[in-house]
This record gives sequence, C-alpha cells and structure tokens, in this order.
Amino acid sequence: MALTGRTALLAALGSLPVGILAPSWSGILAVNAPLTLAILCDFALAAPVRKLQFTRSGDTSVRLGETATVQLTVTNPSPRRLRAHLRDAWPPSSWPPATEAAASRHEFTVPAGERRRLTTELRPSRRGERQADRITVRSYGPLGLAARQGSHLVPWTVRVLPSFASRKHLPSKLARLRELDGRTSVLTRGEGTEFDSLRDYVPGDDTRSIDWRATARQNSVAVRTWRPERDRHILLVLDTGRTSAGRVGDVPRLDASMDAALLLAALASRAGDRVDLLAHDRRIRTQVQGRSSGELLPALVNAMAPLEPAFVETDTRGLSAAVLACAPRRSLVVLLTGIDSAPVEEGLLPVLPQLTKRHTVVVASVADPRIAEMAAARGSVDSVYEAAAGAQSQEQREQTAEKLRRYGVTVVDATPDKLAPALADAYLALKAAGRL
Repeated sequence: MALTGRTALLAALGSLPVGILAPSWSGILAVNAPLTLAILCDFALAAPVRKLQFTRSGDTSVRLGETATVQLTVTNPSPRRLRAHLRDAWPPSSWPPATEAAASRHEFTVPAGERRRLTTELRPSRRGERQADRITVRSYGPLGLAARQGSHLVPWTVRVLPSFASRKHLPSKLARLRELDGRTSVLTRGEGTEFDSLRDYVPGDDTRSIDWRATARQNSVAVRTWRPERDRHILLVLDTGRTSAGRVGDVPRLDASMDAALLLAALASRAGDRVDLLAHDRRIRTQVQGRSSGELLPALVNAMAPLEPAFVETDTRGLSAAVLACAPRRSLVVLLTGIDSAPVEEGLLPVLPQLTKRHTVVVASVADPRIAEMAAARGSVDSVYEAAAGAQSQEQREQTAEKLRRYGVTVVDATPDKLAPALADAYLALKAAGRL
C-alpha cells in the first residue's frame, strides 16, 4: 500500500506525544482508529493495478530531430473507477532533458469498464532503436489517502532515422543535373559517350564540340551536345571505425557522413545510376544492394539508423576486399572516412592502388570548423598558440589530401554543413567530365 502526502501528514500527527494532542492514550487511539480505518477503506476502494490492460499504437519511425507520437490505451476492466498517475518510461535520449518529466507522466481517470487513450510525444536526440520500458501506474482511492502501485511491460519500438538535413540542397543539384542532361535551354557539353543532339554554336563553346559534317550541310555552325552516361554503379562506403566517433560540434562525424551519403544517393538515383551502400570497420556492419530508385532512400535510412561507431581501428585491407567484392566492375567508390595523416598513411594508402586500378575513387571527410577558427585567432599569447596549432593541423590535412590526389583520388574535405553539397558537386563534376 502506498501512502500519499496527505496520509503521511495525518499519520505523523497521530503519532505525536500524548501531552500535545491528547490527555491520554485512549484519546490517541480514538484519533488513530478512524484514520486507520479511512486509509484501509480508501486503499480497498482504489482500482486494482494488476488487472489493467494496455495497448500501444502510433509511430514506429521518426527522423532525428522530429517528433514521434505514441498512443497508450488504458482499459479498466474492474468495477471500480480508476483515478491514477502514470509514468511511461523510455530511454533518456527519447526527450530533451528538460521535457522528460512533463512528457512521460500522465494524470487521468477511467470509469469502470471503459478505456482512455494517453499520448506520449518523443523527440529523440540520437539515432537508433528506442524501446519502451515499463509503465508504472499509481491508482488512488476516492479520498486520496492511499494508493495501489504496479508496473506493466508494454513493448514498443521507435526507430530513429538519420535527419537528412541536406535534402534542402537537392532541388539545386537536380537543376544542375538537368542542365548536364540537356533538358534545359542551357546545354552543356560533357565528355560523355551518349550523344544527345545538335544546336547552334554560341561564343564560348568548346570548338572540339563542333560537328563539321552538320555544319557543311547548313548555313550555321552546329555543335554536338552530350548526355552524361547513365546506369553507372556507385558504391557508398561508410567507415564506422574509431575516427567516425569524433564529434564535430554537436554532431558525430558518422552522422555528417550519413547525411552526405543520402544526398548523393538521392541525386545519383535521379540521374539513373545504381547506388549501393557498405558500412565497414573490422567487419561489414550493414549493406544495401540492388534497390530500385523508389526503394533506395527508405532502405538506406533504415540501414543507417542503428549504426554506431566502433571504437576500433578500421581494417582497411578487409574494407578494400569488401569493396572489390561488392563492385566487381568499374564503379564510382565514395569512401566517407577521415583524412587524418596517421590512419591514412598506415591504413588507406597501402590498399589504395587496388581500388584506383579498377574504380574511380572519391574520399570525403568531415573537417572541423574549429580548426579554421583557431588558425584565424589573434590578440593574445594563447590565441597565437591556437593559431599555430590550427595552421599546423590544416597543413597536415592538405598534405594528406595531396597524397591521395597523387593516386588519382578526388578529395572532398568540408565542414559538416558543407560536406553534402560539396560531395554532390564533385559527383556532378565527374559526371560532366565523363569519368564515371
């Protein structure tokens, strides 16, 4: 039996010394007996907790940063009216810390034989699976002097998907893609192999695109336009080793890499290319292959949702073998990893020739904007030391990037908010140049 605050106060008053409340023990018994009887009657009249029935419904997935709604239906099969407080427990990351108490607690009443629906709103702060914990119910009697309390397990899982904040850049990248495809009035000559059409020469066109036979048949100079190649294979590779666990601002590097991968996948699928995903550290963590354009993004976000960085050094030889197995024919391999000097020189560079021999390789890395702030710092002795450290870090990253470029690798090194559009631009540039 649970005692309420009111019950505890009355019980304390009933236990005070004789000289304060009553002239004799008989007086104390005369006060406590009715109080005890009232508490016992109130407890007996409280609706039983064990007989309550619970069902859940609502959202099973939500994007990171958005709100999921989960309904809990409480059925009271007993003949007594249920007056209750309920706590719907979820993992701490299911809400912002300041809102957890208000979001998870409910006060409600259910008449005998009826049901009520309670709504819990979740706003997760991390990706992955969020599973409901136990439901704790405290059922009060009519007087509010005593209560019954018990817990129930009502399973429910909400999958928190990557936020895909970079989707705001998709319209502009698709416009550029249509321009490359020749579907707008501004036709761009690519170096692809798919001939599109002829048009009149305008100043600034590459003279190599002039079709002299067509020009001889008409009175104006004719220029060939080309469509970028379609149906190319693109393999997105997420490095989930220890370097992906580092946080840049409030975002883990792995989350920024996922965002860039999703934008590139959306763009490439619209361009008619086939996109696959591979996540690897010491082993393959997840893999998405052979999905159609309409199925691709849902499959990718669901595969990425439970991924967490592994605090181990990435096995680059194993990663290289997995890439070659997933892409036996020439493909565009986009490796989203760090370009810190030690991991690249000891791990990636030795296996890079195996990849570049067969594939076009792009390495995309998340840069820390704090480094640029440090490099620009001035005004005090500490700021000068910070500037020196920042400049040294920038120089090391540029040297590492240059080593990768010597192998024919395209390097994209940008801050989290700029990585996704920069990677999409690199893809469009490769497509326009006919390097896919």
